[in-house]
Amino acid sequence: MAAEEQFHIGYFGDLRREQAGAILLERVVATGSLVLRKVGGDRAGELSAHRFLGSPHVTPEEILDTAGRRTAAACAGRRIVAAQDTTEINFKGRHLRREGLGPAGDGETPGFFCHAMVAIDADDEALLGVVDARIWTRSPGPVAARRSRDIEDKESFRWLEASMTASDLLSTAAQLIVLGDREFDIYSQFVRIPPGVHLIARAAHNRRLADDERLFDAPSDWRDFGTMDVRVPPARPGDPGRIAHVRVRAGRVCIVKPRHGAKTDPKTVTLTYLEVSEIKPPKGKTAITWRLLTTLPVAGEPDEFAAAQEIVRLYRLRWRIEQVFRAMKSDGLRLEETQVTQAARLFNLAAIALVAAARTIQLVDARDGSRRPASDVADQAVIAAAEAIGPTLEGKTARQKNPHERGSLAWLCWIIARLGGWNCYYKPPGPKTIRAGWNELAAMAAGYAVAMAQQDVRIP
Repeated sequence: MAAEEQFHIGYFGDLRREQAGAILLERVVATGSLVLRKVGGDRAGELSAHRFLGSPHVTPEEILDTAGRRTAAACAGRRIVAAQDTTEINFKGRHLRREGLGPAGDGETPGFFCHAMVAIDADDEALLGVVDARIWTRSPGPVAARRSRDIEDKESFRWLEASMTASDLLSTAAQLIVLGDREFDIYSQFVRIPPGVHLIARAAHNRRLADDERLFDAPSDWRDFGTMDVRVPPARPGDPGRIAHVRVRAGRVCIVKPRHGAKTDPKTVTLTYLEVSEIKPPKGKTAITWRLLTTLPVAGEPDEFAAAQEIVRLYRLRWRIEQVFRAMKSDGLRLEETQVTQAARLFNLAAIALVAAARTIQLVDARDGSRRPASDVADQAVIAAAEAIGPTLEGKTARQKNPHERGSLAWLCWIIARLGGWNCYYKPPGPKTIRAGWNELAAMAAGYAVAMAQQDVRIP
């Protein structure tokens, strides 16, 4: 069944919502678009996609719960970094006829927000998928003064909620480290640590310490642990990033509860504090300074410098969620340019865009091979289609055989590359080849899912 023919059947009314959502997700990944006419293939498919997004039975929570359960399965037994952050979808210049949206960050333009968490393998740095997300729009009316509200009534509580979700959902991980940027520097977060979770936050506040010193001044008399090279993530597409040579200092600090902290929170909390400062940055580059607060130990470890280096390396993985947001927005799926106007449909589309952006990055990451299971990226229907078509893509020579273990992600990506036109020779398949191959495989898998649904057979 051709990709353009998939949506003619009108199967959104017949398939389970989870199956229909999976098919729509695969079409977004395959086309690299959120334009519903392109995703659906034609007018009939476009209407089917609109009906799915507008169904009162479809919610962002349901879409994200499905993605989260799959990510959780991929995280079992692994050391996991769960990176969280917030992005804004702003319709400036494209806000006509938007319905049900409050103001974006500028207080005027219609828009909404997405606070998301993704899981990353701490050892091989592979993106494993979306853990959870909260999508909301702000009330247009005035709000009470921020400092007079309880943490549970503030938008910043989303950081604590995401950490609690990670603790519950990723409980089978071998180790779980939740991290965030400056917005994650919340006192209540550090004194309400969920079970089985470590935290790393980039410090935003020069907090008062128990000895009346200030946090940022604490390392002034600490010894240097040593220097290390850190790969600085690219600031924008096309930027190759750079290697920064940094000095690392670390120690224990006892932080005092802020004046407007929650009454029920303890008066102090003791954490590890790291100061990472660049030595002689390249000409024209601003020296990086990372001030990190974490529950992970450094002092007293057998190799304190190695422990500090590992914390710095783990914090650097935060760039992966920024990468997902870029793939979701202007540098990828262009969510802010969608012609969908109603808030409820926009929120459903944003949830699909978030999961699709992560899936696209996983596929590009895996094009050079991976020992991870194919189920980290693909649904069972996609894997079943790959098992059926894979042998027909192999040639007679050893180089034309799929060299990877059946069921592995590398095995799946070899099949995808072949479907995209790769000839097994010369340079490895590029992103365009991977996308074209995924388009073909997704079409085959969608046809398989429809056939199974019509026969009232559950996909194994």
